[in-house]
Amino acid sequence: MRLPFAAALIAAALVWAAVPISPSRAQGLEEIRIEGTQRIEPATVRSYMGVRVGEPLTNEVMDRSLKNLFATGLFADVTIRREGDAMVVRVVENPIINRIAFEGNKRIEDEDLNAEVQLRPRVVYTRTKVQTDVRRILEIYRRSGRFAVTVEPKVIQLEQNRVDLVFEINEGPLTGINKITFIGNREFSDSTLRGVIQTKESRWYRFLSTSDRYDPDRLTFDRDQLRRFYLSEGYADFRVVSAVAELTPDREAFFITFTLEEGERYRFGEIDVTSGLRDLETTDLTELVTTEQGEWYDAGEIETTIDALTDVVGSLGYAFVDIRPRVRRDREERSVAVTFDIQEGPRVYVERIDIVGNVRTEDKVIRREFRLVEGDAFNTSKLRRSRQRIRNLGFFEKAEITNVPGSAPDKTVIVVEVEEQSTGEITIGAGFSTDAGPLADFSVRERNLLGKGQDMTVGLTLAGERQEAQFSFTEPYFLDRNLSAGIDLFAITRDLQDESSFDSEEIGGGLRTGYRITENLSQTLNYVLRRDEITEVPIDASRFIREQEGSAVTSLVGQELTYDVRDNRFEPTEGYFVSLGNQFAGLGGDVKYLRNRLRGGYFYSLWPQVVLGLSGEAGYIFGIGDEDVRINDRFFVGGSNLRGFETAGIGPRDDFTDDSLGGKRFYTGTIEVTFPLGLPEELGLTAAAFSDFGSLWETDEENEPGLVDEDSLRASIGIGFGWRSPFGPIRIDFAEAILKEDFDRTEIIRFSFGTRF
Repeated sequence: MRLPFAAALIAAALVWAAVPISPSRAQGLEEIRIEGTQRIEPATVRSYMGVRVGEPLTNEVMDRSLKNLFATGLFADVTIRREGDAMVVRVVENPIINRIAFEGNKRIEDEDLNAEVQLRPRVVYTRTKVQTDVRRILEIYRRSGRFAVTVEPKVIQLEQNRVDLVFEINEGPLTGINKITFIGNREFSDSTLRGVIQTKESRWYRFLSTSDRYDPDRLTFDRDQLRRFYLSEGYADFRVVSAVAELTPDREAFFITFTLEEGERYRFGEIDVTSGLRDLETTDLTELVTTEQGEWYDAGEIETTIDALTDVVGSLGYAFVDIRPRVRRDREERSVAVTFDIQEGPRVYVERIDIVGNVRTEDKVIRREFRLVEGDAFNTSKLRRSRQRIRNLGFFEKAEITNVPGSAPDKTVIVVEVEEQSTGEITIGAGFSTDAGPLADFSVRERNLLGKGQDMTVGLTLAGERQEAQFSFTEPYFLDRNLSAGIDLFAITRDLQDESSFDSEEIGGGLRTGYRITENLSQTLNYVLRRDEITEVPIDASRFIREQEGSAVTSLVGQELTYDVRDNRFEPTEGYFVSLGNQFAGLGGDVKYLRNRLRGGYFYSLWPQVVLGLSGEAGYIFGIGDEDVRINDRFFVGGSNLRGFETAGIGPRDDFTDDSLGGKRFYTGTIEVTFPLGLPEELGLTAAAFSDFGSLWETDEENEPGLVDEDSLRASIGIGFGWRSPFGPIRIDFAEAILKEDFDRTEIIRFSFGTRF
């Protein structure tokens, strides 16, 4: 009887041990014993557990304590067991990172990778954080076009529970775009659509570009570019069904496929302008509408009309304007009627202007170009003008202005996002002709000195026939006022033996200032003091030149009045400018004359990337009183201002010595069409067809024996090629003189080269 009774007791004890302890039956916790700690104090572990001595010891308490300890991220492993009324907690601490290193990375620097990963030395090591950092490194490489990259983290155990973490990186080759395909395009070929999007197929000549690398953000932008293109061509129902990028199994290239739904082509229906503003007549505004009934529908023209209407209405004093196009689509007639509805917009004021992206350029350089300040009524026309003024600085590769909601419904924040570009320039000019021989020009210019917007140029010309040193400095906002000020110093020696049988030396300097009269009208005033000397006149030179040998001091004051409405000063595609300059010499000095000069240009975009340019210049100089105009003050035409003719290649000339004498009157003009060559845009190759014309005549030696002078028209035609090379712009022109005089000097090729840093 004893054995069965003992067995029954043992069985009962086992059953009792297996039954969970309910809170009502749980005994109080008398001790929490911590094992396995190295750096962390046992008291700290107990504080993380959230349980105290004296509390009931239940399975729920043990489970909660276990989760709390794992949640700290300090421990690689935690076990909890019960020994009587004590809780025994054994922990395995996560190691501390001693050092983080990267191996195998050649394309991305360690500093850039360190800035992205979350782990740092003296931080607790966890597998979760390591895997997160691996994913971040992979994303960095994928953004740079390397989808074949692999990253393997290696852990090196050290003493005192420390580790070195090494990310072994195999960067792999660049993952390019093997093929871009379009599905559903009936009206436009694949090659045409490839020219619309920014993503390009990989080619050998794109080694300096990143456009042939897969970028999801760029692909999203390409979808919008396709939509804009089709909407500008009349396809109002167009949509991009999908844009899929497929990675090849070897992870070395992508195949991109755009699925399109073109829809039908529409024409503009009835066009109208309505207004809900008091005292605003719409009859005069209809002239601003660029869309016409019957033309192919173009969403871009609608935006252009809205911009024009907004500018004009805003200039009439309506600061708060909201212009919305009401579009009515007739699918049967395939027409789109548009009504431009002008209403009073919400009264919004500028709360502040935020500028981001400028590393070197000071904020005030950008702010002073704004036509709006904090507190002004928000005006889109002034905002657009501000953006154009910032771009005209030439300091930024990209300058975008947006407005976002402010701290209140009637406030907006203007955000200026700029991307700086190199504003320093090294210009190298080289040329050669039978008459002039080799010539080299070298100048260094910084257009944004110390980020303050100041312009400084130091130039040097070294050649067998010309030496020139110059220094120029301009402060665009003198004393923080809308007033520019500058100084010029120069020393020039010219060997003009081939053209006019004399050498000239000039040394002097000048002061200048400029200001804006209106938004587009500006004036510059200057004073120049210089010493000129005509030397090295040979005995067989023209007698008209021998009579002027010697030195003279010139003291002159001048002005230039300019009206400029070009869309871009550097590469205009539309707009025009007119400039009138006058110089009076006679405020002291040895010479007295009045020089007048008129310049102008008009630019019009015939088609995208095809620009027609018309430019011209005319001048007249005459002596005051009985003073003659010295040869070094006269005009010379030929070369860069009249291609097809040598420098000083036309105008009055001594028939006996063939010396060019310069002229008192001249005019030149150019008709030029610039256009792409049909090659990939990133090659930077363009072409231009041009015709130059002009004339130069009249001296103070009229009717003298041996003087030949004709005011007849000279003209040339030619073609030029430009290359925005990685080393700077290169231009070569081929021109043939078609109208000329027998005594003119001509040339066929003119070459120029410059490099920028």
